[in-house]
This record gives sequence, structure tokens and C-alpha cells, in this order.
Amino acid sequence: MSLWFSATAAAPELAVAWDLTATETAWLTIAVQLGFVAGAFLSAILTLFDVLQPRYLFAGSAVFGAVATVMIASLVDSAFPAILLRFLTGVALAGVYPPGMKLMAGWFRRGRGLAIGVLVGALTVGSALPHLLRGLGGVGDPTLVLNGAAVLAVVGGLLILTVDQGPYQAPAAPFDPGAIGRILRDRGTLLANLGYFGHMWELYAVWTWIPIYLAASLATTGSVGNSTQIASVLAFVTIAVGGPGAIAAGYVADRLGRTVTTTVSMLVSGAACVAAGLLFGSSIEFVTLFVVVWGFVIVADSAQFSACVTELAEPAYVGTALTLQTAIGFLLTTVSIQLVPLVADSVGWQWAFAPLAIGPVLGIVAMLWLRALPEADRLAGGRG
Repeated sequence: MSLWFSATAAAPELAVAWDLTATETAWLTIAVQLGFVAGAFLSAILTLFDVLQPRYLFAGSAVFGAVATVMIASLVDSAFPAILLRFLTGVALAGVYPPGMKLMAGWFRRGRGLAIGVLVGALTVGSALPHLLRGLGGVGDPTLVLNGAAVLAVVGGLLILTVDQGPYQAPAAPFDPGAIGRILRDRGTLLANLGYFGHMWELYAVWTWIPIYLAASLATTGSVGNSTQIASVLAFVTIAVGGPGAIAAGYVADRLGRTVTTTVSMLVSGAACVAAGLLFGSSIEFVTLFVVVWGFVIVADSAQFSACVTELAEPAYVGTALTLQTAIGFLLTTVSIQLVPLVADSVGWQWAFAPLAIGPVLGIVAMLWLRALPEADRLAGGRG
């Protein structure tokens, strides 16, 4: 998953080298989201993740995305081909994340929330790695960030070939275009998806723009040198700390319930969207503590929405249900990612994240509604 933000982390250098506008720079991330959506929707329509062996699809997709990223580093010098290759990278990542969740779910019946939490934790740390590569030597050297992410993706693709299907994974299902309609009409799955959509409205917009917010905040204080490099390291910390957050939330959700865990997580992260404005320009110690807490909770609930779908959806088409969930969720992120800089242009980076709070609020409503329904008895062993 290091491919996801590889060009985003290197965007300041790429923007200068290729003379990109702010809109073109944003599209280096948005194109990945759209590519993921396109790949996920196509896979859902064809039920590919329930027809093909997940590990082979995962491995091939990881290598394909790595090749596209190396091409950006070595062959590209303008916006259009880079955006096209980023779109193809997103298509490839649609063959990594949902099959990974299906593989993990196939190994666990009890403790599934923790298991998928570990997987999402890995996704989170992987997504953060390009910022670490930039902070440790990639400032001024975008090829180090891009090629480093590509190498990591290939390693991940090779490792997945050692993973067998678990005993609780449903056998390969026949192609059934009617499966999508049944998934969309299922009330419990729909509410779990609505919770996920509210969560996603916030998540990737924060992950995309947190380096810019941090750099602007640090520059305001004028008390630290090389604020760009420090902002990259803090951005890595903000995203990567979500790894242990996802694991911790999985442990809690298996014991207290998925609806409670997701509600608390969205309550805190939604409040942080507003608190970011209040703490803008504070000392580096306060800002660091704030983004660590925010990063811990903002992705903590993500795995639990997916775990809900594996427990509520038709077993033979869990892969398709997960793919449909992520496809629509990532489609929403293309809107919120573009919204943040527009707000920043109007009111400054101090309040740029405030409109994202509406997502967690709506997500909380959906999960509390689900908790009140009989379908909640199928979540986390009856804990809701």
C-alpha cells in the first residue's frame, strides 16, 4: 500500500519540476482514488474477487502498480501521463486491498475484528511510508520516494504468494450479476456501508492534506527550522499511528461490539476536524500530541465496517460486498480531497478540515441505527 501516497508525498518536488498547478498536483492523489473506484466497481460487477484466487490477484496487482510507479519516476515529466499512471495505480490497488481483507477473514471466525484490524493497520502504515521516505532523504529527490514505494509493493506482492486460503473462506462462487442488487438491498449491510462512507469522507482528505496543514502550522510559529522536513515526518507519524489504532479498535470491538467502537472513534475524529483549527499554530509539542491522537482514532474504526460486512453479507459474495463498499467509499473521497484546499483558499489552512466533521456525524447516526436492529445480533458474536 506504499504506492497509494507515493506521488502525494513527492508532490512538492514534482510540482516544481513539472510546473504543475495546484489542481494538477491534487490530481496526483485524486487519480488514484478514481482508479481504485473504477477497478473496484469493475471487479464487483464481474464478482472477480469471489471467482479468482485472491492471493494471485493481489500479487499481480501489486507488481502492476509498482511498474506504473517506476514509470512515473523514470519516464514522465508532465501532468497528464503522470495522472494516467496514477489512475492505473489505483486500479491495481483495487486488486490488493479487498482481496487482502477476504483472505484475512477466511482465517478467522472468532476475533475477526482484530484480524481485519491488523490488516488495516498494515494498510495504514504502508500508506504512511512514502512520507517517511521523504522525511529521511526524499526532500528534493522524488525518485527516491517513488522507487522506494515500488520496491516495497513488489516485496508485498511476493509475500502474499505464501498465504493460503483459510478454513472459513467461502469456495469460489459462480458469476452472478444479481449479487450486487441483493447486497444493496440488505438493510444491515447498507447501514454498515453508510457508517463507512461517513468515515471515508474524513479519512483520505486528512491523510492527503495533513502534511500541508502541518507545514503551515509550523511555519506560523517560526520556532522550528526546516518545517517541510519536520512536517513530512509528522505526517508519517499521523498516518502510521493509525496502525496500532486499528489493531486496538479490533480488540475492543470483538469484546464490546462493532457499533460502539465505531461510534466512539468517529466521535473523537470528528471533533478533531474542528480542534485542528483551534490548535493551528500551537507549539510543536501540542501539535504533535494532537495529530498522534487524531491519527490513532481516525482509521481505528475502518476495519470494523469491513468486519460488519463480512458478518452481514451473503457468505458466497463477501468479496464482492467488500469491494462495493470500498468502491463507493473511495469515490466519496475524491470529493472531500478536492474540498479541503478550496476551504483553505477561503479561510486558510487553520479551518480547512472543519467541513469534514459532517462525515463522522452521519456515520455515527448509521451505526447507532444498526445497533438498534436485530441484524446487530450477527455482529461480533452477538455484541452488536
